[in-house]
Amino acid sequence: MKILHTLKAQGIGGAEQHLLTLLPAQRASGIDARFLSLDGGGDADRFHRALDARGVPWQRVHCGLDASPRLAVAVGRAVRAERPDLLHTHMVHADIYGSAAAHALRIPFVSTRHNDDRYLLGPFRYVDRTFMHGAGAIIAISDAVRDFHIRAGLPAEKLVTIHYGLDELPGTPSELTPEAAGIPAGAPLVLAIGRLIEQKDHATLLDAFAHVHVGQPDARLAILGWGRLEDELKARVRELGLQKVVVVPGRVEPAAWLARADVFAHTSRWEGFGIVLLEAMLSGLPVVATNVSAVPEIVLDGETGILVPAGAAGEVATALSALLGDPDRRRALGEAGLRRARAEFSVARMTERTTAVYEGVVR
Repeated sequence: MKILHTLKAQGIGGAEQHLLTLLPAQRASGIDARFLSLDGGGDADRFHRALDARGVPWQRVHCGLDASPRLAVAVGRAVRAERPDLLHTHMVHADIYGSAAAHALRIPFVSTRHNDDRYLLGPFRYVDRTFMHGAGAIIAISDAVRDFHIRAGLPAEKLVTIHYGLDELPGTPSELTPEAAGIPAGAPLVLAIGRLIEQKDHATLLDAFAHVHVGQPDARLAILGWGRLEDELKARVRELGLQKVVVVPGRVEPAAWLARADVFAHTSRWEGFGIVLLEAMLSGLPVVATNVSAVPEIVLDGETGILVPAGAAGEVATALSALLGDPDRRRALGEAGLRRARAEFSVARMTERTTAVYEGVVR
C-alpha cells in the first residue's frame, strides 16, 4: 500500500514529531509511506533533513498565501505524480488542498486532527465540514480531540481516536547544554518545552516559578521553544527579576535537558495531545500539567504527575515546590510515568491502528 502524507511544514512541532515517528514505522511495516511538504518556509528544512535521516522519500511544493489557486494546482500535480493508494492529510492547509486534490483525482483520503483548535467552533467550521465531506476516516489523536470535533460538526461515525506513540527519546545532541546555559551543577531544574504561543501559557508558569523561587532560591527554570511570544516572555522574566534563575534559550534539541531536569512543567490552556509529555515520561520525569483537553489521558493525577487548573499560578507553584522538595515522590511518579508511556503509548500500537484505518477506507 502506498500512502502519501501531506502537511504544511514550517519547523518541527508536535504534528511533525508524530510524522517523524509514524512514517519510518510504516515503512518498516511494509507500507510505502511518503511525504508531500507544503513548504511554508521558516524552519521547514530542519524537518526535511529529519525525513532524509529516517529514509522517508519526500517532495515539496511552495506554500505562500493561505488561499492560492497556484498551490491547489501544484498539490494536485504532485499527488497525481505519486499516484498513492490513499492520501493522508495533517493540519488545515493540507486538509483543504489535499482533500481538493483527492476529490479531483478520486483518491481516498484520511485526515488526522492534531489539536482542538478553537477557530473550528466559529464560522470556519462550515468550510471544514465541506472539505471533510469525502474523508474515509478522521483520526483524532485523543478522545478530547475527537469529542471537540464532534462538537464542531464532524460526523462521529468517521472519527476514531489513535493516540500518538513514542518509544525513544530524541537522539539529536543538544546544541546548548544546561551547563553551557549556566544551570549550576546540582541545582533543581524545572523544564518546559513548547512553542512560545498563547496556547502554551508560559506566562502562568513564570508567575508560578516566581513563587517557587522565594522558597527555593537554588531552583532553576528552563523553557525551550520558539514562537512569536519569545520577546514578550523574556521581558516578563526581567519584570519578575528572574534573569539569574530562568533561561529561555530558544529552539534547542531537548536531549541533554530532559536528562538533566528534575520536574517537567506543562501549563497549556488547551492541548490536543502534548507529545512532550511522553518525552518527559520516557525520561522518568514527574509531570506538573494543567488538567485540560487530552492531558488527563496521558498524565494520571497522583500516579504519574500532578494536574492543576489552567491559569492557576498558585497551584502550579504549590505542585512544583512540593515535588522539588521531595526526591522520593519525584522518583515514584517518574517511574510510574515511564511504565505508563511504554505500556500505553507504543509506536507499534499507533502504527497498527493507523494501518487498520487505511485498510478499512481502501476497502
